[in-house]
Amino acid sequence: MNTYLNRSTEMNLMNEDLARAQMSARLGEARQLRRGHHVARAARLSRKAERAAQQARLALARAL
Repeated sequence: MNTYLNRSTEMNLMNEDLARAQMSARLGEARQLRRGHHVARAARLSRKAERAAQQARLALARAL
């Protein structure tokens, strides 16, 4: 009986460890996705700033 309880407890602990590992992996994936979105947004904003700077240079050149 005691051996059965020990095995049952071990199985529960193994399931908890597996669930914890899966949750950790999913959190890591979510962080990577967020990081990717931030990088993509920064690139878009950078391109937008470059276009605005180019337009400002053209406007200045026309004004002279």
